[in-house]
Amino acid sequence: MLPRPRTSWRHIFVASILALLGVGFFVAGGIFVTVAVTPVPDISSFASRQVDQSTKIYDRTGQVLLYDYNRDAKRDIVPITEISPNTINATIAIEDSSFYEHGGIRLTSIFRAVLADVAGGALSQGGSTITQQVVKNTLLTSRKSVIRKIHEWVLAIKLEQVYSKGQILETYLNNIPYGGTLYGIEAASEAYFGIPAKDLSLAQAAYLAAMIQAPSYYSPSGTHRTELDARKNLVLGRMQMLGFIDVATYAKSSSEQVSFAPAGQNSIIAPHFVFYILNQLETMYGPNALMSGLKVTTTLDADLEVRAESIVNEYALQNEKSFKASNASLVAVDPATGQILAMVGSRKFFDKAIDGQYNATLSLRQPGSTMKPFIYALALMRGYTRNTVIFDTPTQFSTACRPSDNFNNTPPCYAPTDYDGKFRGPMTFETALAQSINIPAIKTLYLVGIQNAINLAKSFGLNTLGDPGQYGLTLVLGGGEVRLLDLTGAYAVFANDGVGNPPTGILEVDDANGNILTQFTPQPSQVLPGNIARDMSAMLSDAYARLPEYPLNSPLSFQGYDVAVKTGTTDDTRDAWVIGYTPSIALGVWAGNNDNSKMVKSVAGFIAAPMWHEAMAYALSKYPKTYFGEPSPIPNTVPPMLQGNWRIPDAQGSIVPHDLLYWTDKNNPQGPPPSNPAQDYQFAYWEYGVSSWYANHPDLFTGGVMLPVPLSTTVEFSTTTTQ
Repeated sequence: MLPRPRTSWRHIFVASILALLGVGFFVAGGIFVTVAVTPVPDISSFASRQVDQSTKIYDRTGQVLLYDYNRDAKRDIVPITEISPNTINATIAIEDSSFYEHGGIRLTSIFRAVLADVAGGALSQGGSTITQQVVKNTLLTSRKSVIRKIHEWVLAIKLEQVYSKGQILETYLNNIPYGGTLYGIEAASEAYFGIPAKDLSLAQAAYLAAMIQAPSYYSPSGTHRTELDARKNLVLGRMQMLGFIDVATYAKSSSEQVSFAPAGQNSIIAPHFVFYILNQLETMYGPNALMSGLKVTTTLDADLEVRAESIVNEYALQNEKSFKASNASLVAVDPATGQILAMVGSRKFFDKAIDGQYNATLSLRQPGSTMKPFIYALALMRGYTRNTVIFDTPTQFSTACRPSDNFNNTPPCYAPTDYDGKFRGPMTFETALAQSINIPAIKTLYLVGIQNAINLAKSFGLNTLGDPGQYGLTLVLGGGEVRLLDLTGAYAVFANDGVGNPPTGILEVDDANGNILTQFTPQPSQVLPGNIARDMSAMLSDAYARLPEYPLNSPLSFQGYDVAVKTGTTDDTRDAWVIGYTPSIALGVWAGNNDNSKMVKSVAGFIAAPMWHEAMAYALSKYPKTYFGEPSPIPNTVPPMLQGNWRIPDAQGSIVPHDLLYWTDKNNPQGPPPSNPAQDYQFAYWEYGVSSWYANHPDLFTGGVMLPVPLSTTVEFSTTTTQ
């Protein structure tokens, strides 16, 4: 057989050029042939166009109206002479910098879009001029198709042949949506700044131009104010580059503090959730679809939402007085589906004192010890058990320091402690997790590997975590950043026998004619083996294992119910979390300050647990009473340390305590012990801590035999103990 000739890069290049020219001739030919036979629309009809179809957002029953998006739509038509030049220049700079040069379309943008769409298999690329947007927003549907796109191009060319640039720009600025019920620059200027469009400052104009691309996403009332500020500066930068403003004006306007008028307190239920849904709809269908009469049935339980809003407000006001924590938030999710049942983003949406429109359920915050269950879950997957013994003793983890530096936490040393400064000796995984003890958790993270832990956490939906180098062993203490919505959804995986469902807020979207555009479809994935999920639920619901840190009647417990729960408090008490679940509902709360300032030093059990308890109690009264499955039995064939027995005699019958690295191969914990445990670089550090603990507790030993000490009620010694 003759060898197959190789295709040279020159042939590929030539073929690509020919294909590009072919596509170009096809597109151009189609456009200009169609131009000749397409009638010119009356531009006056654009200005008189009325928005008469409102998008309605409903709860999960389809009966409770949460928000009527276009009700009381505001539109004031003004001539272009009554629009600030700042607005005109800012809009052109960000939306269509060659507006005054092109004839309605930009061929380079069209060719780029066509090639990208051909490669992607769908016509979805943008590149629209202002003239095209006038056509698209007023004459055509938002449905994407080749024919509709060609019509858009043709009509844009025809408009430019008949109407002046000023007429087209005036029509554009009087009709584009600026968020909510606002259409046109005059209504937006009055609503956001309380002034007519002719008086807009440069910074104000830049903000409004920045919002055009996605009004709900960039709404100053939503959760993306930082992104809005950045896009405003992008607008100003484009204006400087195009010569509309000079460097000094750019610097002054980009640093100007602009105040927005508060959003109107019109009829709206679950406002944080509604804006979350509007952002999604805008992403799915474009901003103009929100004017097309959509009916949106969401996942929200309106009754639970209203009760949750009241609870969050009540406890946040108490926390502000007691702990200097001015805000709080709450999320509830159905573990079986991922459907969002409640979303309270702040203590009160219209509370200007704490920037109430800030949605803390979607903001990135450090999760504290709420990260620990994912680490222990990975350890169980690797072969460890709930009863595995690990020592809570003073330990230096940094190899840049000596093992004896086990109380030195000054960088580069790393020897963390717990909130109370105490160490508790031998603990099982279950008691260490239930009492949220730090040293055992850090050791467990080392045993399973930081990258492996991040990979598992991301499979739970915690996709905002970064690379291992960002955190090191602090990951297990909450060194990363997560969202309350994602964290609650991640705990729902434990509740659902290891099956994950991405959090979702939409059940169905119908168009104005009743056609279904989108319908909820379950997307389950097996994140964790079912038996491991049940083991974790057993560990997190064991009220006795929390002793003595939390009494049996603490806010974390519900008599007669299976409720798993974990608290988390970050360093310097900037964030306090409680995330809990039953098989029927997962519910998480956060307390803190929007500006990340410190609260009074305390723990989540005092700051956030009472709020979580009341909300969970109400949820338990609404949803079916369910129970977790039985945890895995622990066979007597596994090594003693995995059975909860660390009192292992040596050849002479004496008991000298050793930590896990001595007894187990961390990569095969149920296999034989390592032949040379000292090869592990952490071994000497862990052993030094255990030896110190052993030396400081001679009263617990008689003849080399450890007296009985229940692992759930641990022995403690403080950081003042002599080393």
